[in-house]
Amino acid sequence: MLTKEEKIAYIMLLPAFVLLFSLVGYPLFYSFYLSLVKKQAGQPVTAFVGLANFVNLFKSDTFRLTLQNSLIYTFVAVPLKAILGLVLAVLLSKVARGRRVFRGIILLPWVAPISISTLAWWWMYDPLYSVINWSLIKLGIIKWGIPWLSTTFWARVALITVNVWRGLPFFAVTFLAGLLAIPKDLLESAQIDGAGAFARFFRITLPLLTPLLGVIILYSVVMTIGDFPIVYVLTKGGPMNTTHVFATLAFQEGIATADIARAATIVLFIFPFLAVSSFFQLRVIRKRVGAI
Repeated sequence: MLTKEEKIAYIMLLPAFVLLFSLVGYPLFYSFYLSLVKKQAGQPVTAFVGLANFVNLFKSDTFRLTLQNSLIYTFVAVPLKAILGLVLAVLLSKVARGRRVFRGIILLPWVAPISISTLAWWWMYDPLYSVINWSLIKLGIIKWGIPWLSTTFWARVALITVNVWRGLPFFAVTFLAGLLAIPKDLLESAQIDGAGAFARFFRITLPLLTPLLGVIILYSVVMTIGDFPIVYVLTKGGPMNTTHVFATLAFQEGIATADIARAATIVLFIFPFLAVSSFFQLRVIRKRVGAI
């Protein structure tokens, strides 16, 4: 039997549960339902097809390429953000004067409206008026302009660059908070015992940051693999569908062909992989926290 305090606690949590189910739970379960049926937008369900929608996805060359693009996009951008964010956080922790000003400047890519900032990057990648190409040519690094958004390789490079630029401030500021929370006594004791800067970093700082690092990477993987605005604004999945990720391909399938069942299947395809990776990553984090 529940005590009076426990009953009150559940009653107080009920609005939060209702809100969470309305905004997250219901859309998720409805998406699962759509992935198991045949349905066009604005039309009733015509048939229950089970896992046929998932099987048919693998018959599509565009989807297989999208799967490859999503993995490349995620597993290149996330490590870059983590490494560069950690380096930037260490540098910021060494700044004595103007630390708040630097933090504010670094946060600008993160707080700026993503569509507007991505449009600015689209202009910088423009084949005729690219400020990036102009600068590289003037510096003598290249002789001709790089076709940033019209070839597969450079379009992927452009997308990853914008994603890293966008997410780097979040990593840096979060790591900075973790660095400032590390007791200085540990570092000072290690220094007195003769440990150098690299030894202190890899033996003390990095292990203490591991739980925070795991949570940030998990969050970034989920957000990066589901990225929509950057890819859609810059390339819309082009050229020739070679830069699609799950979100943009689902949007194209759901809007252009009105096949919302197929769109839901595309979006949900990565869900089991994210669930399994999240489980094991959080398990490692718990063990690490317990060890500390």
